Amino acid sequence: MKQEIDFIKFNPTQNMTILVKPNYPIEDYKKIASKIMSYDSVHAEQVGFIEKPINSKAAAHLQMAGGEFCGNACMALGAFIATEKGLKQNEMMEILLEVSGTDQLITCQVKKISDEYYCQINMPIPEKIEQRTIRYDDIDLNIIIVRYREFIHIVIEVEEFCESIKEKAQSLAKLLGVTLGSNLIGILLYKTKSDELAPLIYVPHLDSMIWERGCGSGTASLGAYLAWKNKDEVVANIRQPGGAINVVASCYNEELKSLQIEGFVEIVAQGKAFIDI
Repeated sequence: MKQEIDFIKFNPTQNMTILVKPNYPIEDYKKIASKIMSYDSVHAEQVGFIEKPINSKAAAHLQMAGGEFCGNACMALGAFIATEKGLKQNEMMEILLEVSGTDQLITCQVKKISDEYYCQINMPIPEKIEQRTIRYDDIDLNIIIVRYREFIHIVIEVEEFCESIKEKAQSLAKLLGVTLGSNLIGILLYKTKSDELAPLIYVPHLDSMIWERGCGSGTASLGAYLAWKNKDEVVANIRQPGGAINVVASCYNEELKSLQIEGFVEIVAQGKAFIDI
């Protein structure tokens, strides 16, 4: 027996995102997400569920399928709410969101430009950033650890995005997923000379591992690291396979004060999916 699932599909920097409208029990989220994001269904890189917020100031609660935080999904939901509220061309709207993976409300500013939405959101500030050298796969690997409450990003500076480095990144993500118990592990390969990012995102609860074409939270973590490293404000346009995402990060007295990302979102599909629950 197939069940109808109401969904909206978004394109935030080709990080294809599906948001599911409410009315499904939370215990079915994992199964719905795994089915609807698969190649033989609607197909996407991640799935979130739109719920009613607890905080009266928020317009909605975004619950990602793996319990993680996702910047691009926040921008997608902001764009959808702005559309539902009738945002007109070149107008701007500010929307507050509750989001899984963080206790703070996320502010999303949305501006409609032609058929796209330009979104700017404040991102959670990392709890800690540290630099380490680890022995992994018989080599010394210099890594930057960006820690959040419920997820962790690892920045690795590289010369090229070669297959051997990517394979090591995938193995490291699996290992950390087993040992750390986080909702999300991100391995961020970063070319310093060209500001290029290859983001690998692993969600252990869904056993989902994807080389994303554009990663909002990964861009934010990279910006946070660069501001922490330079002990100053950083404004950077981070190039990724699906396009560029801007990041603005401010650091004062070795403490991160603010973190924002900006990017474009398109609404590409809306309708019903038919899946087995």
